[in-house]
Amino acid sequence: MSETTASSAVESRRGSAGEVFLVALRLGLTSFGGPIAHLGYFERTYVRERQWLTPDEYGGLVALCQMVPGPASSQVGYLVGLRRAGWGGAFAAWAGFTLPSALVMFVFALLAPRLEGPTTDAVLHGLKLVAVAVVAQAVWSMARNLCPDRPRAALALLAAALLLVTSGSFVQMAALLIGAVGGAVLCRDLPAAPGLPAMPVSLRTGGVALASFLILLVALPLAGAAAPHSLLALAGIFYKAGALVFGGGHVVLPLLRDALVPQGWLSDDIFLAGYGVAQAIPGPLFTFSAYLGAVVAPAGAALLWSAVALIFMFLPGVLIGLAGLPVWLWLGHHPAARAALAGINATVVGVLGAALYNPIWLSAVGNGRDVAIALVGFLLLERWRVPPLAIVVFSVGAALISAAVR
Repeated sequence: MSETTASSAVESRRGSAGEVFLVALRLGLTSFGGPIAHLGYFERTYVRERQWLTPDEYGGLVALCQMVPGPASSQVGYLVGLRRAGWGGAFAAWAGFTLPSALVMFVFALLAPRLEGPTTDAVLHGLKLVAVAVVAQAVWSMARNLCPDRPRAALALLAAALLLVTSGSFVQMAALLIGAVGGAVLCRDLPAAPGLPAMPVSLRTGGVALASFLILLVALPLAGAAAPHSLLALAGIFYKAGALVFGGGHVVLPLLRDALVPQGWLSDDIFLAGYGVAQAIPGPLFTFSAYLGAVVAPAGAALLWSAVALIFMFLPGVLIGLAGLPVWLWLGHHPAARAALAGINATVVGVLGAALYNPIWLSAVGNGRDVAIALVGFLLLERWRVPPLAIVVFSVGAALISAAVR
């Protein structure tokens, strides 16, 4: 069957939002391993098993979502649902994939303050070591994929050096800008991007989504600055983080940490403990926001603050994904635009590399035993492809043993 015939066959079959939700829910309950692994699960389910998309159409969606801000796997799932069952299918795909891990993170946020004592301290320390191993593996993997040549490797090293010397969201934005300019100059020979499937998104709809994305990006932080430590300020922090994340869920770590920890919302220990738990569960890493919203909430408001953090973490990625659909063909025919985005993607490797050292390494590793646990976790992930859940079990168990033999 030709690609055109296959595309027509896919187009002729429409589904329901309920069907999309059940398929996405199964993925949300079983998709361990981070955004790259999620895209593999999606390809197997949506392309090979369900045949909702052709391989080329799926490749186009993946390429688009990797080149715009936001959680790539969640954006792909949302757009697959949109393709399959319209706007109801889009929401169903997001909800099914997101809610299982979001609920787990919310429950952990409620239980964590009640868990005290040496055993709990050792468990939380083990979870911080999980973060070291997982982020190190993410940096290594992203460096191979996003920095395959000397110009992009240089951009990544420059960003890391800049952020290790100084820090803050302004510095991160400056690093991304440097990456865009450097990519536009140095990476102009990239191949054309794959095509996209037909989607129910007009140029007008894309324009509205883009305008909404930009208005919220400006208005929410300004409104939050007028009311510090309020629900509105929380929405602004998470929206801004979701809007500036290129390169996958791990990159959100330094953005959220810089916005929350120095301003006194929570401590590094609480922040990294939640991040460690997020590695142990399936689904998108962005549901870490549900945990953060709950732990910083005032008494009696954990559910509301958790929901707001979760929604505003994902909202910018949804909006920019919709906005990107109508302009993808333009982007595919302009090498300078593709090159600038390639430079940004390389820069985020440096951003994440700097975060691996500070705060993750400095907060989690205190002695040789910690180094050994983190190193073994990294090797299990990178060399033997052990599931992240097994890394959590190993790291927590090793931390408990280490605490017991001191």
